[in-house]
Amino acid sequence: MAKLTKRMKALAATVAPEKAYPLAEAITLAKANAKAKFDETIEISMNLGIDPRHADQMVRGMVGLPNGTGKTVRVGVFARGPKAEEAKAAGADVVGADDLAALVQEGKIDFDRCIATPDMMALVGRLGKVLGPRGLMPNPKLGTVTMDVKGAVAAAKGGQVEFRAEKAGIVHAGIGKASFGADKLLENAKAFVEAIQKSRPTGAKGTYVKKVAVSSTMGAGVTVDVSSLQG
Repeated sequence: MAKLTKRMKALAATVAPEKAYPLAEAITLAKANAKAKFDETIEISMNLGIDPRHADQMVRGMVGLPNGTGKTVRVGVFARGPKAEEAKAAGADVVGADDLAALVQEGKIDFDRCIATPDMMALVGRLGKVLGPRGLMPNPKLGTVTMDVKGAVAAAKGGQVEFRAEKAGIVHAGIGKASFGADKLLENAKAFVEAIQKSRPTGAKGTYVKKVAVSSTMGAGVTVDVSSLQG
């Protein structure tokens, strides 16, 4: 059986660059191409028919992946009193107020996701120059400025990913690890694609999803047949 698997992997490693594959097949190919000595991330990239420089064409949001990302996410929470205790109980890695702000100002940022209660935003706002460029600034639209600290921490830890269109109109995200089963990666990919489709901005005209590809961290990109994304 091992021989067959090796042969199948060798076949899958040859991706026809001019061919567009159904999403499920593209994921299988990307997974088979992940041959590095570490557990590679499987990534999806979507080229959208938007110009994010215009406010009415921006695509940004959060989506929970049903099978998680396989990545350990460290969560920092700005909160005081009972909400700080709630954050700690929910599993937040770093919790604080002025003390945490001082650490951030010094460049000591030991978290991948930042959550804040609304009353903390006057304090957090002063950290914009540090948190902003790192994509860590809490935002009410993304659910990271909230009184539901417990829910926000659980979502961050449970496989929620943020997406944001770059200058060229591309959104991308890791949808799991190469060690995941292909079915789990497919479920995650579908959840991500659905979130992007639901986030179509009012200013987007013409074809919205222009090109899609999946790849592993070190592997070649596999072009996805956009028509296979429906349903």
